[in-house]
Amino acid sequence: MRITQLIHLLGLALLSLGATMLFPLGISWYYRDEAWMPMVWACGLTGLCGVILSVLPYQRRPLERREGLMAVPIIWCVMTFFGSLPFLLSGAVPTFTDAFFESMSGFTTTGATVFTEIDGQPKSVLFWRSWIQWLGGMGIIVLFLAIFPLFGVGVLQLYRGEVPGPTPDRLVPKIGQTAKLLWGVYVILSACQLLLLWLGGMSVYDAALHTFTTMATGGFSPRAASIGAYDSVYIEIVVIVFMLLAGTNFSLHFAAVQGRFRVYWRDPEWRFYLGVVAAATLILTLFLAARSVFPLPTALRHALFQVVSLTTTTGFASIDFELWPIFAQFALLLLFFFGGCAGSTGGSIKHMRIILLVKHAYWQLYRLLHPRAVASLRLGEQNISGDVLIVVQAYFVLYMGCFATATLGLTLFDIDILTAFSAAASALGNIGPGLAEVGPYDDYAGLPAAAKWLLSACMLLGRLEFSALLVMCLPAFWKS
Repeated sequence: MRITQLIHLLGLALLSLGATMLFPLGISWYYRDEAWMPMVWACGLTGLCGVILSVLPYQRRPLERREGLMAVPIIWCVMTFFGSLPFLLSGAVPTFTDAFFESMSGFTTTGATVFTEIDGQPKSVLFWRSWIQWLGGMGIIVLFLAIFPLFGVGVLQLYRGEVPGPTPDRLVPKIGQTAKLLWGVYVILSACQLLLLWLGGMSVYDAALHTFTTMATGGFSPRAASIGAYDSVYIEIVVIVFMLLAGTNFSLHFAAVQGRFRVYWRDPEWRFYLGVVAAATLILTLFLAARSVFPLPTALRHALFQVVSLTTTTGFASIDFELWPIFAQFALLLLFFFGGCAGSTGGSIKHMRIILLVKHAYWQLYRLLHPRAVASLRLGEQNISGDVLIVVQAYFVLYMGCFATATLGLTLFDIDILTAFSAAASALGNIGPGLAEVGPYDDYAGLPAAAKWLLSACMLLGRLEFSALLVMCLPAFWKS
């Protein structure tokens, strides 16, 4: 790894992050809140470090694949560190551990919070936590490439190290143009949602913050009761629609912008994605109505919202689903492992991988009955190669292995099994709320500091989909 080139990349990344801090700084000035000077210090320190690192001499050469994989998690961690400064300097959280946790939760679009009193926080601090989710939603590296397209051809390795999903595609030949197109679609959808929420009675401030965290499938809210604080069917419908859009492969949105609307239904992953949402909503609605938890229309309203919120890994809440019967809670917990579509802002395993795993399992069972059968595994009109299946299976093993390890690790701190299980699943899937001590209307503040660092690592692992971090554990990675 050429250290000078990494330092230069970090400098440019911090310059861009420092520039984005001007937005919460403006919010602080407008509302005259008490976080004005902390925001000035955070912005100044970030920008100063960015200037110092970016002007140092460096070797301008393309990044190799190994260097790109190594640079991505380093950039994420450095950005998270500086992103924690507004939380720490403003006094919104008492310790650096809490500030780093909140920042990591924001950038990775997890939505797990250590804020015990959200409604009383300065508006600029709440803006910052939602803003970093919006930046992290499409990916801070992808944003980096869109703003600074002159790094050289080697930036493709950074893109490969971050973009989520089994098969990240480029929409156009040049990676910088792809990054700009992705962010263009992201901004257009965000603007549409902001307008619709404002028309529904939200203030511009609340509409902006909920837009940031919806499109990022992040789930931070400036209200302690999340979307439930508004008790508005209209607002819930708008949020549901845009959560579904955010959980959809953005290449489909790009095709739709070009007038090719049929690409949605032709995509097998998108059909499966909607099928999971519809089936889970139907089951929960009938169960909640049958158990007299809600009347049928109310059961449909809350079941649909929570299913979409957790399937897309957004993590908003329209109601405290921890008060629902155990069956309903467990059904929602299973949705933690689905996630959005490949190429979306959603986290977790992704529907594409689940489809391939199920198809492969079915094919293996079929071959037990017909051992001489010769046929290829297909997804839509595409044949699925054995290499793709191996990668998907390896990812699933890594995911479940890390989930089991994280759950076991959390129990070392005397955390009850339901809290540990749901918190580990939530952190790895970048979801936010869990069950028990970390339910939808609770927070992570009461967890031990070591548990927060473990969960922060899980958030980053889940956001980068393991490869960029775990590959560095291989001895072969460090061999020249």
